[in-house]
Amino acid sequence: MLRVIPFLLVFLTTLHGAGPAKSEAKPTPLFRDFVGLCGHTVNFKPDLYYPVCRWVRDYHPVKWDLGDDTSKLPDWPFAKNRVSWEQVYGSWHEKGLRITACFQIDEMQKDWKNMTTDAHAYAKSFAENFGPGGKWPYVEYVELGNEPGLYDDPSYRAIFEAMARGVREGNPKMKIATCNIETGKSERYWKGTDAIQGLEDLYDVIRIHRYAIATQWPVWRRSYPEDPKVPFLSRIQEIVHWRDEHAPGKPVWVSEFGWDAAEKKPDPKGDWAKWEDSTDEDQARWLVRSFLLFSGMNIDKAFTYFFNDSDEARLHHASGITRNFQPKPSYHAIAWMLKSLEDYRYARTVRASLEEGYIYEFTPEKEGSPVIWAVWHPTKNDFTTSVDTKGMTLQKAERMPFAKDASTAVEVPSEEGKVTLTLSTDPTFLWLTPAK
Repeated sequence: MLRVIPFLLVFLTTLHGAGPAKSEAKPTPLFRDFVGLCGHTVNFKPDLYYPVCRWVRDYHPVKWDLGDDTSKLPDWPFAKNRVSWEQVYGSWHEKGLRITACFQIDEMQKDWKNMTTDAHAYAKSFAENFGPGGKWPYVEYVELGNEPGLYDDPSYRAIFEAMARGVREGNPKMKIATCNIETGKSERYWKGTDAIQGLEDLYDVIRIHRYAIATQWPVWRRSYPEDPKVPFLSRIQEIVHWRDEHAPGKPVWVSEFGWDAAEKKPDPKGDWAKWEDSTDEDQARWLVRSFLLFSGMNIDKAFTYFFNDSDEARLHHASGITRNFQPKPSYHAIAWMLKSLEDYRYARTVRASLEEGYIYEFTPEKEGSPVIWAVWHPTKNDFTTSVDTKGMTLQKAERMPFAKDASTAVEVPSEEGKVTLTLSTDPTFLWLTPAK
């Protein structure tokens, strides 16, 4: 899915810094507004996934809505294949989940009767009916394509403009996100920034997909998120820098990231014979650490790919946080993270070091609640370090779990304003009472 690109050296002080970029006046998001999950239409189970997200990205099949005649709009709230978006999105909304719909136009380039006219009418009608204040007001954002590399740049720009203008006309309250965007030129699975240059009035959010792929085809091995040898954090930081220069103030979403983790092994005689996945435990720790890292990179939302898988041993087919709708360790780890940090936001980086580990500070929405430190080491377990808490008193400490109802409590020695931490590749959270 992703190509090999030369690694761009980005210093840790740039990636993790000492707080949000100065150009951003608004506070960093609370985790309840930050943590998202990629789902899919009728297969998504809101009751099951509510503990691990508050935002859902739906891969919304435009082909279902328009069928064989793109010039004729569907009889909303039904798609032409009779899926009821009132029922699908209404059930998510009722559970308390917020929704962004990614228009799946990527393989429709030959299906349009009149691409710009039909796309404009479709987007306008969808926004009128499903956006804020509409008859079924469940969808807050629409994303104009996912990975539309089958459109050349002029064609994508044309359909982007048509859809964006339709949304703006149909419902000015509905927000618009780009497709998967990267700096540089367009490729099969993303559009380069030139494709949207000058269209700043027609979008509200910039999206990027990134996977920590260390070895490409046919192995597809993924590494840990902090690994400086893989173009993971560095490429995300590039789009943030591009935003700061060309579209200041617009949010950036990491709208796909994840790790495959399967129980089955690939067919030794098949096309995926050399494919390598991650362990269930690595998937869990790397997803949680990615959320923590993204929170300090001026990212507005991050969406785990994917909600569920059927345990297929091949690329992007074992990325679910559930396997056949049974929670993996990553499900429990993310649920713990979100429950702990739901009403907290990233405040500052206390430490960011490949050798000495990471310490991120999160502050509460509610005044008087404890501060939370997230601490971990990218590659080592049982790494001991002493940290000055600046007068804060340790209340409790918990380490990330891998199973439901697993014990999370850990002992952290503290005295005279310091704590002695034993860092692990599994994040530990410390609840600290600020000095009065």
